[in-house]
Amino acid sequence: MVCESRIHREEPEVAELVVDNCRSGDGEVEGLTDEYTELEILSMVNVGLSSLSKLPSLPKLRKLEVSDNTISGGLDSLAEKCPNLSYLNLSGNKIKELSSIQALQNLKNLKSLDLYSCEVTALDDYRESVFELLPQLTYLDGYDQQDNEVPDSEDEAGPPGDDDDEDEEEDDEEGSEGEDDEVGLSYLMKEGIQDEEDDGDYVEEEEEDEEEEEDGGLCFTDSSCQQETEKHLSQ
Repeated sequence: MVCESRIHREEPEVAELVVDNCRSGDGEVEGLTDEYTELEILSMVNVGLSSLSKLPSLPKLRKLEVSDNTISGGLDSLAEKCPNLSYLNLSGNKIKELSSIQALQNLKNLKSLDLYSCEVTALDDYRESVFELLPQLTYLDGYDQQDNEVPDSEDEAGPPGDDDDEDEEEDDEEGSEGEDDEVGLSYLMKEGIQDEEDDGDYVEEEEEDEEEEEDGGLCFTDSSCQQETEKHLSQ
């Protein structure tokens, strides 16, 4: 059975296409043509492929999933048709000898290769031999030459420029915080000035009170006040 209906002929600009478990006819998936010039990710898991020789030209393809097929070789055309391929999953295929993957040397951008469940993995010094054969590789079966697992960030990394945008946003936020600090400082300075003015008013009031008391003390020089005082003393 051919799953042509799962391929959008009217939308060649799609960047990701998954046709897993569809049956291929004569080594190709019907409807998948070189019109998909924007395709970056293609998954054809368990579709009955025995070769990739009929894969159309996909210049922007960077990730190809073709696990669980019956591919035993014929990888020569990949470098010409998918020159930007950086990830290739051949797990569960009929790859038995290192010579079968030698053609991948021409994929200069290939960074990650998966060969799980292929007979070639049973060879002595399998990992060392593959890394030697394909020096452009960084990861083989999910691990680098030092047995470090491929980080999730390798798959989740955004397009170039995202980090710069984030840095600019952080700078803007820091600038806003700086402006808030300046406003707060000027406000406190104004508050300090107001407090000093209030203190000055208080001092003036105290001086006025003292003057009034002094004026009251001069009451003893007034004749009426003197008479009133003498009256109290006589009593």
